Amino acid sequence: MLFVVTGEVQTGKTRWIERLVGDLDARGVVCRGVVAPGVWRVVEGESERGSVVREKLGIDNVLLPQGSRVPFALRCDLAQRAGSFDEESQAARARLRWAIDDAAIAQVNRHLADLRARPSRTPGLLVLDELGRLELLRNQGLTEALALLDAGASPAFPHALVVVRADLLGAACAREWDAVWGGLRAIGPTDEARAAVLDCFSRAR
Repeated sequence: MLFVVTGEVQTGKTRWIERLVGDLDARGVVCRGVVAPGVWRVVEGESERGSVVREKLGIDNVLLPQGSRVPFALRCDLAQRAGSFDEESQAARARLRWAIDDAAIAQVNRHLADLRARPSRTPGLLVLDELGRLELLRNQGLTEALALLDAGASPAFPHALVVVRADLLGAACAREWDAVWGGLRAIGPTDEARAAVLDCFSRAR
């Protein structure tokens, strides 16, 4: 089964995945792939609801299962201010709001390619956080993530979980990954969805 975690921006999708990865690890199920936590700073003051206000500055990529952290993207205005904005990068040409380092993309792709080339003998969950406009509309960016999804379910990855923003869900479904994964289920970062993913591995034991 391919689970597509979808929703609007900043709705807790990555935090939900991080919790799920921890839950699966506690059950002896290894997650492999990549998780993309944000890089935040706390803004002085509080929101109208009294909660802490945070500003998103960038995005890291954490490679699973080893946990290596790759600085992946910086907000475009911050990259321009720092003098690190590359107008020839894939992200700049696609006019993304994030300045994504092509070298970082290559590093993550090497990790994902290694998962394909040397599959684990132990079944686990493939985690891909996230596919965006570069991948789904331009076939660029994390191309090895697309290759893993195109390959479909395998003994190493009987199930996969991929993050796609709500406005790109149609583009993801158009790739017909449901046929090679035994189905596709769009989910949100909810307790019910978490239970559904955990149940896939509970039934396999």
